[in-house]
Amino acid sequence: MEGAPTIPDDDLAAARAGDDAAFERVVAPLRRELHAHCYRILGSTHDADDALQDALLRAWRGIARFEGRSSVRSWLYTVATRTCIDLAEARGRRALPMDLGPASAEPVLDAAPASDVAWLTPYPDAALAVEERESVELAFVAALQHLPGNQRAALLLFEVLGYPAAEIAEIMATTTASVNSALQRARRLVAERVPPVSQQRTLSRLGDGGLRGVVEGYARALEHRDAPALLALLTEDVTWSMPPLPQWYRGRDDVMAFARAVPLGDCGSWRAVPTSANGQPAVALYLDGPATRGDGPAGVHRAWSVTVLTLREDAVAGLTSFIGPRIFRALGLPSVLD
Repeated sequence: MEGAPTIPDDDLAAARAGDDAAFERVVAPLRRELHAHCYRILGSTHDADDALQDALLRAWRGIARFEGRSSVRSWLYTVATRTCIDLAEARGRRALPMDLGPASAEPVLDAAPASDVAWLTPYPDAALAVEERESVELAFVAALQHLPGNQRAALLLFEVLGYPAAEIAEIMATTTASVNSALQRARRLVAERVPPVSQQRTLSRLGDGGLRGVVEGYARALEHRDAPALLALLTEDVTWSMPPLPQWYRGRDDVMAFARAVPLGDCGSWRAVPTSANGQPAVALYLDGPATRGDGPAGVHRAWSVTVLTLREDAVAGLTSFIGPRIFRALGLPSVLD
């Protein structure tokens, strides 16, 4: 396939003979894209880490039997895909709050995390090429979670990676007819849940200056508790969710009622750092307040949430605030602001 790295024959032969270092050289150029593939199927950076580690262990144990009838890349995708399907069946699907029930009509001030839910998590996109980012956008990955594992895998192999149906059948140890049937069902469901205009197209139309204005405007509104400034950024049908909290809000009025009661209320001092995740603009929020201070000193801003912004034209149509320091570590962000 186009863009596939060239694997030196000497490294492949040495890896098949049991050379650990040679195996790592074979795998290294493909590790990042394999990890992204695992994330798309599983909806969790942590699960993608586990799946990739397990897949590479399986590949190491089986490379002596690799006969070269397909490319190394296709063979590794076969191992990774089957590993992810097994893991998806064992751990179930990842969710966002709107998957669990209707929007809250009133601000919930004493919300408790739902620890019994496997939540979708954001993905660090800094290493992804521009053309890869559309395939990790939140709406797309969230939609995939509503499919069985085999349908997720088939759709990704076909639509994102460009494998033909016959080759997907080999990868998934099934028939071409089964693959085509899975693709038909998967496309229909995803089309119902993913907006027709991708975030990448929206960002391209908005341009760097327009994007910077929206992101900085959101950051300033939180830091200065400026409700009118925040309101001006939002679409009429905006949503705000905060996994692992199960509550979510829909519509400008309800979102602003929550905003005035909680993040714009008397919860402490915010500091905002623009970043990105899932191919979308994001803002990392650090809080100096009772919720993060614990026994530590005042005046220190600690990791609170990473809010991924979903844009429509030049306004914010969705706010997904992933709460917790673990999210910061996964995205390579500091846990404390100096």
